[in-house]
Amino acid sequence: MKKLVFLLLVTFSLSIVAQEDIKEGVVISSQKMSSDNEEMNAQLQTMGETVSTVYFKGKKSRSETSSPMTGDITIIMDNVKKEMMMMMSNPMAGKKYSVQSTEPKPEDLEAIKVTKGDVTKTVLGYECQQYIVKMNQQGQDVEMQMFTTNKLSIPTQTTASFGTKIEGFPLFFVLKMSQMGSNIEIINEVTEIKKETVADDKFDMTPPEGYEKMEN
Repeated sequence: MKKLVFLLLVTFSLSIVAQEDIKEGVVISSQKMSSDNEEMNAQLQTMGETVSTVYFKGKKSRSETSSPMTGDITIIMDNVKKEMMMMMSNPMAGKKYSVQSTEPKPEDLEAIKVTKGDVTKTVLGYECQQYIVKMNQQGQDVEMQMFTTNKLSIPTQTTASFGTKIEGFPLFFVLKMSQMGSNIEIINEVTEIKKETVADDKFDMTPPEGYEKMEN
């Protein structure tokens, strides 16, 4: 359960001009999890909202997420080098990092079915296109309804995993899956987009001191 949730979490401002193209800034999103199983839902509710902050500049991004279940996770992506570094820190696993290609494997893409929907949704003034995604993660069927805008070109681990099947950056998605007979729903929504200068050192992919490389 924890490993699957970790993959999904590693997986995604009212002060903006509607439909503005932004090349550099910060995106903040909020994620909530719930289940139709009372015991599991009680555990998920103790986590509260998970807040993620994404810094972006050109073809680079840095995502920072903190959760009681997964600890602190930072993902830095460079779409020029096609590389991604992930750093995680939690009491159970300690401090670990890994560096890998952002190019999805053909077999992974084949396991993902994407359908472009006929529904649009406005999020923070951005008109977003609907995509319906069906895939299998660790033997579990996962379905996601995603709404993306092509006004923000932000490389993320989630969008990279879909290759060219989905255009744009997701501002809202609902993910549904079944785990041990219980249905789980994850709702992720961007709550703020800020156009501002981001320092280059945010995207430094030098492994930090005290972090041990994870074995592949």
